[in-house]
Amino acid sequence: MSTIKASVCTIGDEILIGQIVDTNSSVISRALGELGIRTCRMVSIADDRAAIINTLSNELENNEIVICTGGLGPTKDDITKDALAELSGTDKYVRNAEQEAIVHQILSARGLDVLDINLRQAMVPDSCEVILNRRGTAPIMAFTFEESRFGHPAVLYAMPGVPYETEAALPDVLKHIKLHFESEPIYHKTIMTYGLAESALSKLIAPWEDSLPSDMHLAYLPNPLTGVRLRLSVYGADSDAEKRVNERIETLKPLLGANLYSESDDTLEGTIGRLLRGTGRTLSAAESCTGGEIAHLITTIPGSSEYFLGSVTSYAPEVKQKVLGVKAETIEQFGIVSSAVAEAMAEGVRKLTGSTFSVATTGWADAYGDEHEPAGTVWVGVSGPDGTVSRRFQYKGDRKRNIERFAASAIDLLRRYIAK
Repeated sequence: MSTIKASVCTIGDEILIGQIVDTNSSVISRALGELGIRTCRMVSIADDRAAIINTLSNELENNEIVICTGGLGPTKDDITKDALAELSGTDKYVRNAEQEAIVHQILSARGLDVLDINLRQAMVPDSCEVILNRRGTAPIMAFTFEESRFGHPAVLYAMPGVPYETEAALPDVLKHIKLHFESEPIYHKTIMTYGLAESALSKLIAPWEDSLPSDMHLAYLPNPLTGVRLRLSVYGADSDAEKRVNERIETLKPLLGANLYSESDDTLEGTIGRLLRGTGRTLSAAESCTGGEIAHLITTIPGSSEYFLGSVTSYAPEVKQKVLGVKAETIEQFGIVSSAVAEAMAEGVRKLTGSTFSVATTGWADAYGDEHEPAGTVWVGVSGPDGTVSRRFQYKGDRKRNIERFAASAIDLLRRYIAK
């Protein structure tokens, strides 16, 4: 079976000038990969009619599937729909009643008037098939081209640029793709690790990786908030692919030890939820340098109210003392960024909230610091029924990246404490 190739395109000057970050392409290509469809190109196109037509024509000549996002809004600079009509050989538009009803519903729910400019978004070229956009006003359009046009059958999908609209409509687009293409069978297994850099992890498991069968492929996918995701894939998978992959993963687990935190595509905060939900055990946080990032991550998990009691953002030394009960002499003797202060903060917020576990951070996120604790240093304290522990982490990033890494390291230390 031949491999189905895809191209993912973004349309809009705002992406090319760096005004917004494209997240749609990674979401779409990841979903295509799970179908066994390989994304061979990602292209960004300016808001120019000729550029849109020429670029998409080239992508359709080289790929069976092209998915583009953006340029479908109601304003004059949103020219994608007219360009697609020309590309598909039509100048006629038809009204899609179902999408128009959604337009009325969305705008009415927001307390907005339904204007003609909004209703025009439900007008589509008569050459396309409509896939409803239930989160937004612009429908997804699917244009099917016969082999005679580009040398092979091809389908072009035009999706909105708003990420949450694209993500919500993507399952329906994938269903449409399955109806038109028979993709190569593929099996993916993802596991999550934290605590080892990509290079150190690669060195650790090199003999294991070298022993993989030729049809298994390992990918390293690092992220500062989630660690290194390992994805083991079998392309052209047979009926026992899942069994064979799982057997290989079992031999990998002893090498990873406590650095392995999930056998699915998960997050550290999601793992905390799995460890605490339904157990009656609770959690609190005291944050200085992370400024609420830990509480934010923890509360992104549905049902976190069952176990997360709250957080104190104790940025100033006075708050550490007056709210958390950190002694002034502890700060004076050991320094504001120290093991002693991190542990005192964790113990203080645990006592304040009555939680089973607590986690605390104190550190220097950017230019501040001293010879003992330079910029990029964080001390994390974790407290619970088995006592209080702390650990120092050192990073070399900008302020935002350091805060993210501080928070992730704190949640990981908390995970290890709870799971031991």
